[in-house]
Amino acid sequence: MGSSLRNLASELRADAMSAKVVPALSAGFTSGLGLLVAQIAFGSFIFSGLLAPYSSEGVGLVLFGNFAACFVIALVGGYRGTISGLSPAVVIVMAQIASTMEVEGDALFVTTASVFIIAAVATGACYLLIGRFRLSNLVRFIPWPVAGGFVGGIGGVVCLAAMSLMGADTDWRAIPALVEPSQFWRWGPGVAFGIGLYLAMKRWGNPLILPVGVALAVGAYHLVLGVLGISGDEARIAGLLLSSTSEGSLWPVLGSADFLNVDWTAIAVQVPAMLMLALIAFIVVIMNIAGLEMAANQDLDWDREFRAGGLASVVAGLGGGTVASPIVPASLRSKLFGATTRLTGVVAGLVIAGALFLGDGMLDLVPVALVGGILIFAGLGMLDEGLMRSRKQLPWSEYGIIVLIFVVIMVFGLFEGIGAGMLATLVFFTVRLSRVDPIESRFTARERRSNKARSVPDRAILLEEGARVVVYRLRGYIFFGSVYSLGDHLRTSLSGDSRPACLVLDFSAVFGFDFSAVNALARFLQSANAAGVRVVLSAPSEQLKSGLERNLPSSDFAELLLEPNVDRALEHSEEIVISTWKAHVGGVDERRASLLERTSADIERHLERHHFEELMDELRSWSDPRRYAVGEVLADPGAPSEGLQMLVSGRASALGAAGTRIRQYGPGDAIWPVDPSDRKAALVSAEEPCETAVLSPDALRWLEVHEERLALKLYRYLLSDISGPSREPSDSG
Repeated sequence: MGSSLRNLASELRADAMSAKVVPALSAGFTSGLGLLVAQIAFGSFIFSGLLAPYSSEGVGLVLFGNFAACFVIALVGGYRGTISGLSPAVVIVMAQIASTMEVEGDALFVTTASVFIIAAVATGACYLLIGRFRLSNLVRFIPWPVAGGFVGGIGGVVCLAAMSLMGADTDWRAIPALVEPSQFWRWGPGVAFGIGLYLAMKRWGNPLILPVGVALAVGAYHLVLGVLGISGDEARIAGLLLSSTSEGSLWPVLGSADFLNVDWTAIAVQVPAMLMLALIAFIVVIMNIAGLEMAANQDLDWDREFRAGGLASVVAGLGGGTVASPIVPASLRSKLFGATTRLTGVVAGLVIAGALFLGDGMLDLVPVALVGGILIFAGLGMLDEGLMRSRKQLPWSEYGIIVLIFVVIMVFGLFEGIGAGMLATLVFFTVRLSRVDPIESRFTARERRSNKARSVPDRAILLEEGARVVVYRLRGYIFFGSVYSLGDHLRTSLSGDSRPACLVLDFSAVFGFDFSAVNALARFLQSANAAGVRVVLSAPSEQLKSGLERNLPSSDFAELLLEPNVDRALEHSEEIVISTWKAHVGGVDERRASLLERTSADIERHLERHHFEELMDELRSWSDPRRYAVGEVLADPGAPSEGLQMLVSGRASALGAAGTRIRQYGPGDAIWPVDPSDRKAALVSAEEPCETAVLSPDALRWLEVHEERLALKLYRYLLSDISGPSREPSDSG
C-alpha cells in the first residue's frame, strides 16, 4: 500500500513538472466546467417537486458525489485522464425514487438522501467485490441490442423529464395545449437551447461550447426578463428561475443530528428501487468502460476499473454523495488534448470542489429552462447513440429489439424495458442458434477408415460394406432448439432397407448440451436398438454418459458402445461390419467371387510382401535385433533415432499428441526414423510384444556401395510398402 502511494505521488510529481501540465489544466478545467453545469442541472431535476425546497442540498449531494468519483477514479483508475460524473440513466432512477418517497416534513430530504447514500455504498461494495475476486469477465458482456435500447430509452425518458421539469404536460392528449403561448414560453426556450447545443457539439465538438453556451444563455435569459420588467423574485415565484435554500457552502449536506429524522420504514419500501438504481449504475459502468476502451483504442484492466469505481462510490456515499461512473466523451477529450495524465481528472474534481465549498448563490441565476435544455441536450445525445448509430451497425432483426426496448421503456418504465429486451434477445438468440446445424460432417467407413492395420480380405470387405458404417461428427452446444432437428435426421437414417449396420456419433467437437438434448438422444438410441442398428459414441463426456445412464433402460444402455475417440469408434464399427459379413456369407457365391475379383491386385502386393522374411534373412548380418515389451517406445520424436526399423513380429501404433492412434504397424511394416524438429512427429509404442530389425544409416550406406543388389531389393520392398493400400487417417478429434 505504501509503495503504491509513493508511486502515485511520484507519477503526479513527474507529470506536474512535464509538458503535460498545461494540457491537463486546460482539459481538466474545461471538463470541470461542463460537469459542473450538467451536475447542477441533474441535481435540480432530481430534487424537484416536493423536494424543491431542498434543491441546494440536493445539488450539494450530487456535486460531492461527482467530486469524489472524479478525484478517486482519476488517481486509482487504469486510464490516465478519466473524467467521471453522474449518468443521465442514473439520474432518471434517482428522480423516480425521489418522486415516490412517502415521507413528510423535515424527514423527506433526509430519508431521500439516505436512500441515495446507502445505494452508493452498496453499489460500490459490489464493484469492489467484482474487482477483488476478478469477476469482471463474468459480468461485462451485455447484448448490444439491449445496451442500445437501454441508452435510447433513457434518452427518451430524459427528454420527457426535461419537458415535465419546464412545466409541460407530457401526456399525449395534452399536445395541443403545448403550443399555447402561456405554455410554449415555458418549454420552448429550453428545447431550443438543448437542440442548438446538441447540434453545435455534434458539428464542431469543441468542449468550450457547453460552458460558453450556458453563460450566453443565462445572460440572454436575464436580459429578456429585464426587458419584460420581471424581477428575479417574481421569476422564481413563477417557476422560471431556480432558487437557493441555504447560505454558504453546499457541503456537508447532512449532520449527525439529521439522521434522527430518517424514516427507515420508507427506506425499506424503496429497497426494490435501490436495487434498480444499483442495476442501472452497474450497466452504465459496463457500457462506459467498454466505450472508453473502444474509443481510446486501449485495453483496460476491467477488474482495476471496477475497484476504482467501487472505491469512488463508497467514498462518495460515506461523504453524503451519490454513485458516479466514467464519462466517455470527456475522458476521450483528455487524449485529444494530449492530457493523458491523472492531473486532468484531479483538476476537473477541484473545479467541482470549488463550487461545492464556495456556495450555492449561483443557483439564483440559473433559469429552469436552462436545466431543461441541458437535459434535452443529454437526452438527444443518448437517442442518437442508442437509436440512430445502431441503425447503421445492426441488421433489422436486431435493431427491432432496440426499438422494442425503447418503446417499452417509454410506455411502461425502465425495469420493464430491460426485462422485455433480455427476453427478446433470448428468444432471438434461441431461434438463431436453433438454425445452426449441429452436424459438422458426415462420412462412411468406405470414405474414411480407422488406422488399424487389416488384412487384404478385411480391407476388401470394408471397401464393399463400409457404407454401412455412418459417422456423424457433431459440434457446438446441443440444446432444445437444435436437438429435435438432429433427432429427426438420425431417425430418418434408420428407415428403409439402406439403414446402416453401425452408427457413430462423434462428440469430440461438442462443448455442452442441456437435459432436452440428453432426453432426445436417449429416445433415438432406443429407436436404433429396436431397428437393430448398433450405436457407438465417440468421446462422450462424463456428464453425457451419466445422463444417458439415467434416461435409458439398463438393457438399452448395455447395448451402447463408448469409445474415447473417433478412430477407436471406427475400429469397433468396422469389426461389427466385417464379422456380420463373414457370418452371412457361406461357401463360394457371387459375393465371394466379387470380393476375390476386387482384391486380386491387393493379394498380389500382399504375396510380394511374403518375401519379407527372405529379405530379413539376407539383411541379418547388417541389422541389429530389438525386442520391446507392451507399452515400450519404438520411436520417439524427443530421442535420437538409431535408423530404419523393420517390424518382424507384433503390433505397434503411432500415437498423436492427444494419445490418439494415427497408424497401426504390423509385421513387414517399416518404422521410419523420426525427425526431432517435426512437431507433428508421432511417438510409436508397442501394442503387444514386438521384435524389430534396425538398419543404421552407416549400414544402409555400406549396402549401397558394396551390396547394390541387396540395397535395391530393400528399397523396392520399401516402395511397395509405401504405395500399397493406404490407410487414410481419420479425424480423431
